[in-house]
Amino acid sequence: MFMSWVQMLLFVSLLFPAWVESEIRHYNFTVVLKNTTRLCSTKPIVTVNGKFPGPTLYAREDDNVLVNVVNHVKHNVTIHWHGVRQLRTGWYDGPAYITQCPIQPGQNYLYNFTFTGQRGTLLWHAHISWLRSTMHGAIVILPKKGVPYPFPKPDKQKIIILGEWWKADTEAVVNEAIQTGLAPNVSDAHTINGYSGPVSICSSEGAYTLHVENSKTYLLRVINAALNDELFFKIAGHDLTVVEVDAAYVRPFKTDTLFLGPGQTTTALLTSDRGIGKYLIAISPFMDTVVAVDTLTGMGYLRYNNTHPLIPTTMTNIPPVNATSLTSVFYESLRSLNSKEYPAKVPLTVDHSLLFTIGVGINPCATCLNGSRAVAAINNVTFDMPTTAILEAHYYGINGVFTDDFPGKPLIPFDYTGTTTPLNLQTMNGSRVYRLAYNSTVELVIQGNSILAPESHPTHLHGFNFFAVGRGLGNYNPEKDRKKFNLVDPVERNTISVPTAGWTAIRFKADNPGVWFFHCHLEVHTTWGLKMAFLVENGEGPNESLPPPPSDLPQC
Repeated sequence: MFMSWVQMLLFVSLLFPAWVESEIRHYNFTVVLKNTTRLCSTKPIVTVNGKFPGPTLYAREDDNVLVNVVNHVKHNVTIHWHGVRQLRTGWYDGPAYITQCPIQPGQNYLYNFTFTGQRGTLLWHAHISWLRSTMHGAIVILPKKGVPYPFPKPDKQKIIILGEWWKADTEAVVNEAIQTGLAPNVSDAHTINGYSGPVSICSSEGAYTLHVENSKTYLLRVINAALNDELFFKIAGHDLTVVEVDAAYVRPFKTDTLFLGPGQTTTALLTSDRGIGKYLIAISPFMDTVVAVDTLTGMGYLRYNNTHPLIPTTMTNIPPVNATSLTSVFYESLRSLNSKEYPAKVPLTVDHSLLFTIGVGINPCATCLNGSRAVAAINNVTFDMPTTAILEAHYYGINGVFTDDFPGKPLIPFDYTGTTTPLNLQTMNGSRVYRLAYNSTVELVIQGNSILAPESHPTHLHGFNFFAVGRGLGNYNPEKDRKKFNLVDPVERNTISVPTAGWTAIRFKADNPGVWFFHCHLEVHTTWGLKMAFLVENGEGPNESLPPPPSDLPQC
C-alpha cells in the first residue's frame, strides 16, 4: 500500500523528531479543549496539544516548516505565524477570511512555509475571534549551522510568554460586547508562562519560577501574547541587555525594564551574578490615557540554585501605569545593527506616501443596549470582514468580495489629536484593500487620533518586516518631521506602537505578492474594525508571483 506525501512526512517526522537538525521540520498541532485551573476557578479552554501556553516551534534560519493543524473543537480556527515573512506563501499566513477560510470542526490544514532570512524569536497564535487568548506559543528560529550570534553566546535559553487571563470564556466576553455595543470586560490577571502568581483575587495562584545557576548567561526570549495590554517586564536586582526584537538583531543596550506591545518579542541577555536569593519577576500594564485596563501585576520569581526556601523575595518598583517616558526611552534605544552581515536595507526612495489615521469612535446602533456601538477605523473606514477569503477572491478574480479603493490618506483632514472633530466625519464600512505594485516602496505614517479617546496602538503588518524611521507626538508634519527620519539604522520590526495622540512612520518594500493584513494588535480594536489589507501584485515570472493555492486549503 502506497503512502501519500503527507503520510510520508508524518512517518519521517517520527524517525527524525523536530529538534534534530534537518531542512524540513514537521509539527502536529491538535486543537482541543482542556480543563485548567487558574485564579481559583476551573474552566475548559481551547489549546493546542492540550498545552497552555502551546508548544514551541523550533527551527533554523531557512528551514522549511510543515505544521498539520487538526481542529477538534466546536469553533472555527486558524493559526497565524506572527512575523514570519511568508515569501510567496501567503496561503499559509493564517488570518481568517484574509488569506484563508477557517479550519472547520473536524477538519485539518497543512501549513507549509520557510523562515527565509530570519532568525530570533517570534510567536504563533490563533487568528480568529479572541481564541488567541489561550491558543498561542513561541517560535524560536536559530541561526544557520556554524553561524554565531552577534553577541556573547549564552549558556542557556529560556522562553517567557506574557499573557492575559479571563475567568470567563473569552468567546462569551467578546460576543456579549458585540451584542451590546459596549467595550468588553478587561482581563482578570496577567500571566507569565500561564501563571499569574499570587494576586488579590486568588492568593493561592501558582507562579512561574525561573531557576538559574550563579555566574551564567541566559538568553531570555520574552513574548507578549496578551490580547489587549502593552506590558512592562522587570526582574528585581537584574539588568537585561536587549539584543533582538521581532526576530531582527539590534544594537545591544542595557535596561532594567522591557516594554512590549501585544505581538512583539524582545530577546535579552541576563547575567546571573547575584549569588543566592529569590527575586521578583513582574509584568504590569501600560496605559497613559483614560481607557480601562487590567491593572493587576503578574508575578513570578527568579530563583538561584541552593537558595533557602524561607529566604525573603527581593522586590522591585513597578512602573506607573502611565509611564510614558519609560516607553519612549525604550523605543528610542532600539537601533538596527546595520553591519556588513546584517545591513539595514531602508528604502531611500518612496513610491507610495501614505497617511493612515487610526482610532476609535461611537456609531449609532438601533439594536445595541445604549443605541450606539463602539467602532474603530483607519482613515474613517471600519473594515467589514468578508465571508470569502480575500486572497482566494484575488487569485480567482471573484467579484463582490473586496474593493481596491482603500484611501491612502484621510478623506477629510482635521486636527487629528485636537479636541474638535468635524461633524461630517462619518465612519464608512467596507472590505477595502490598498493595491501595491510588486517591488514598490512604501512610506506609511500611522497617525493616532482623539475622536473618542487618544490611545497607544500596537499595529502589525503581515508579510513584511518594516523599518520604524520616525515617531512623535501631536499631528504629523511632513515638511518638518520627515527631515528627522532615521534612514541609517532604524529598528526593523513587524509590530510597532503608535504613541498616544502621536504618530509613527515606517518604510517597507512590497516584494511579497499576495494579500497582507494590517491591523491594531489590541484585539478589541481589531474586533471593532481597526484593520485593512494591502494587495501586492505579481511581478515578472513565477519567482515574483503568488503560486496556486494548496489542494487542502479550507473552504468557507
